[in-house]
Amino acid sequence: MGSLAYREDLDEEKNSEFTWEVQANNRAYNSQFKEKVFLCWQRRKYKKNIIHTAKYNVFSFLPLNLYEQFHRFSNLYFLLIILLQGIPEISTLPWFTLFAPLVCLLTIRAIRDLVDDIGRHRSDKIVNNRPCQILMGKSFLWRKWKNLHVGDLVCLHKDSIVPADLVLLASTEPSSLCYVETADIDGETNLKFRQAPMITHHELTSIRKIASFQGKVVCEEPNSRMHHFVGCLEWKGKKYPLDSGNILLRGCKVRNTDTCYGLVVYAGTAALRGPGAHPAQVRGRAGWRRTLTSLAGSHKARPGRQMSAAMG
Repeated sequence: MGSLAYREDLDEEKNSEFTWEVQANNRAYNSQFKEKVFLCWQRRKYKKNIIHTAKYNVFSFLPLNLYEQFHRFSNLYFLLIILLQGIPEISTLPWFTLFAPLVCLLTIRAIRDLVDDIGRHRSDKIVNNRPCQILMGKSFLWRKWKNLHVGDLVCLHKDSIVPADLVLLASTEPSSLCYVETADIDGETNLKFRQAPMITHHELTSIRKIASFQGKVVCEEPNSRMHHFVGCLEWKGKKYPLDSGNILLRGCKVRNTDTCYGLVVYAGTAALRGPGAHPAQVRGRAGWRRTLTSLAGSHKARPGRQMSAAMG
């Protein structure tokens, strides 16, 4: 059954069209893509790299919390009994003798939910304000995670946390390898390696060349297939295949690699996928994080050259 489902996923993958197009260093191009929300209402297809895991805000807390609490059968039962006690002909107790305990119960649960949500707001603020280096013009400048857009080029260093799902373009390691730790994604502490496409490894050998990079990634939209990524890099009139071995996932840590460069393909809540994701960190349509299996042993590092010292 497992192999049959796997073949069905592959057939579906082959027959589906790639509708996720991301061009490097071109926010104007990427912002033109829209998605239909309702009737004629459209919004930008590619979101900023901001996550909102909190359930409430100042205005929605009271009505939304009451709505959620009265979805519990016990609360509805008590409310029905209170209403019946308000009818003198069938009342056996004053209605307020039951109303007071219900109010206390709702208040205690509301306070608990409020404390939890305040913690989520604080966590969101910390994550969204983490620093990272984004290509701005012809140099990499320090910006916050929340300022990251799909199509931006990012520079990461050893022990950095990957701010969004990236296509690895180059690194200072031989053959543009990049070693990552995915403990925060799938719980595995052993290092895995990713590798940039050979074309970008050979061509993007300096920051100046990276700044002029205008390649386009055409791939599948964020989905629930955790161990698969299929796409291609279009550059200089040619197409180069991409797979899960070329992707750095949001939340993993760069290890044993001095510097690496990547192109953001999924940002914000679109980069939070998979069973390892916290329930409060899932995105609207499908809360998945791509968890990739270890590639160690399935690939052998090909001999390569060190990148120019200017990239460091």
